[in-house]
Amino acid sequence: MIAKSLMFQGTGSDVGKSLLVAGLCRLAANRGLKVYPFKPQNMSNNAAVTSDGGEIGRAQWLQARAARIEPSIHMNPILLKPQSDEGSQVIVQGKVYGQAAARDYQKLKPQLLKAVLESYELLRKQADLVLVEGAGSPAEINLRRGDIANMGFARATNTPVVLIGDVDRGGVIASLVGTHSILSPQDRHMIAGFIINKFRGDVSLFDDGLTEIINRTKWKSFGICPWFDHAHALPAEDSVSLERSNTASSGSIKIAIPVISRIANFDDFDALEAEPDVNLVMVKPGTAIPGDAKLIILPGSKSTIGDMEFLRKQGWDIDIHAHVRRSGHVLGICGGYQMLGTKVHDPEGIEGTQKQAKGLGLLNIETTLAPQKTLRNVTATSVAFGDNITGYEIHMGQTKGPDASSPMLTISNQPDGATSANGLISGCYMHGLFTSDGFRRSYLKALGAPLENSPDYNKAIDDTLDSLSVHLEEFLDVDALFESASV
Repeated sequence: MIAKSLMFQGTGSDVGKSLLVAGLCRLAANRGLKVYPFKPQNMSNNAAVTSDGGEIGRAQWLQARAARIEPSIHMNPILLKPQSDEGSQVIVQGKVYGQAAARDYQKLKPQLLKAVLESYELLRKQADLVLVEGAGSPAEINLRRGDIANMGFARATNTPVVLIGDVDRGGVIASLVGTHSILSPQDRHMIAGFIINKFRGDVSLFDDGLTEIINRTKWKSFGICPWFDHAHALPAEDSVSLERSNTASSGSIKIAIPVISRIANFDDFDALEAEPDVNLVMVKPGTAIPGDAKLIILPGSKSTIGDMEFLRKQGWDIDIHAHVRRSGHVLGICGGYQMLGTKVHDPEGIEGTQKQAKGLGLLNIETTLAPQKTLRNVTATSVAFGDNITGYEIHMGQTKGPDASSPMLTISNQPDGATSANGLISGCYMHGLFTSDGFRRSYLKALGAPLENSPDYNKAIDDTLDSLSVHLEEFLDVDALFESASV
């Protein structure tokens, strides 16, 4: 069996590629097709652990869930995890390949194409249909040489492309027509048609605009997709969504999360945001942590030492210590857990040239970073509440100290994490804590939340994916889309 394939590229970042592919994966699965998602190259600090022992972008994890299949390292063979403004950790087929500055990575890409094509061919042998997501935009012609994420991949595999334009941000006609004009004839030939995404209001008002795009590009329109109101219920791919999100949600229990510069796996908090009784505040840089927060959560980070410095520059360390003096609760997850300790050591320079950093000193623990990365899906038990929790760990480092003798969790009967003597400060390496309904409810009840209408979080994710598939079926010419796929 060799699957047909279809690729979705965008006129820019954040045009809705990930969401559309997820919805089409669920739609194809509901039609009885064995469909696999694939993204040759992703850049995100939101990662997931796969059953075959590696890590991929969480967008591909969600797409696999939409397709009702187990996620695999081959669904996202190249993952770039930014550690600084200049460089990223490079993950190849689930494992750490090394570090690369942006300019050096451009030279590295042709070498990585082999792994991309290998993973792609493995998936094609198992599926009826592979839906491929591009990265950024093919209009970034300054990056076209050696490209493996967009037209470079499409041309290497002869995969037809659907171009997505975002009408909500404005200029969608110029974006699509402009992309057509600057692509080479060979790249332009790969495009089977386009989709207008995120439309609000009366679609008929765009009739003349649609005609202009078709006349100027000679591309087929696969439809205009209206804004999907429930998109916020699904995990976002990257921190662009944080930059554009509202500051707070509604609810009586205020939980504050400082948005550090290299925040990682921030979808840890989606289940909290879905709780009607929670007022989740994503604290932007330059803004004080609210003094009336019941709980402060320090999120995961791709650069613990760098983000510890960033946190201090915002004055958030002062806010956190004041919060603790008011008997407020603090939770640290992964990198945030490391920040709660007294020191973070980096003897091998994994995160950079700085070998040591002072932590917040709220837990009597120290962390030593090490090259070997811990990657595992785990089931844990909450020491405080006794609830079972399913989640995952992605971290480079070991944490020890007196407060670790009072763990937050047990995993396979082994202690994990740490809790302060007064029980107000705790932390662990486990991501996904709050997606387990029992633990989330116990934790929030301890903070004083009434929880009268607490949702079933995982059911809500699947219900939203089903709603998205119905939405796409209604507004797009899905039959024509799937017919344009090619072997």
